[in-house]
Amino acid sequence: MSNVAGKAYAMNVLTPMPPRRTWINRWLFHLARALPSRLHGLLGLSIIHFARWVVIRRDQWPDLGQGPEVVTNDYMLFCSNFNGTWDQYIDAFADGIPSGLDLFWYSSTKYPGSVPITPFKAYIRANQIDTGYYYNATPGAAQRDIKAALRVRRAVLRLAKAHAAGPAAFAQAWVRELGAVQNDLGTPGYAPVASRDTDRADAERATLARERWGARAYGGEVPHADT
Repeated sequence: MSNVAGKAYAMNVLTPMPPRRTWINRWLFHLARALPSRLHGLLGLSIIHFARWVVIRRDQWPDLGQGPEVVTNDYMLFCSNFNGTWDQYIDAFADGIPSGLDLFWYSSTKYPGSVPITPFKAYIRANQIDTGYYYNATPGAAQRDIKAALRVRRAVLRLAKAHAAGPAAFAQAWVRELGAVQNDLGTPGYAPVASRDTDRADAERATLARERWGARAYGGEVPHADT
């Protein structure tokens, strides 16, 4: 899937807004900046790397040689990067800040509301634009993995300084630092399967490749999907 890089998923959602209502959402965004406490539910979702809402007016579309665009609506562009599957993210978003989502998409055409979740998911799916190319510098690590690695790095740097103080001081520092970061030393694990259909298709494709081109086509091993 072009939207997936390791543990990360890139989402882009473009929804139309009647120009006469665009000012409402711009005012709501200013209000959200002035009252950041309203976003505590969003900031507490550790699966999110980044999330941004952008208002694009109908006269702001770039001309890349295709000529001026004739657009009747303004648009809301939502971009996000997160860990986990599409369903997990939408569920967490709707549970974390349902009222915030309703404000951010308040002016979008036919927005059904974040609750109940089924119409909201259908709305996002209908307006989502798949990512043509998605680069992630740390595809095997989630946000928590990166934070854990940074804590371990800081602990190692402190140990390097403690080493110069002698064996006794280093031994004390070792015990102290190990206790502080012991929960950060585990493996980051595997990325969740984005789609069981995709997982099964990969397994079937591997089997076909082995039959046609031999075991070396897949490194001598053929993955098997769960039944």
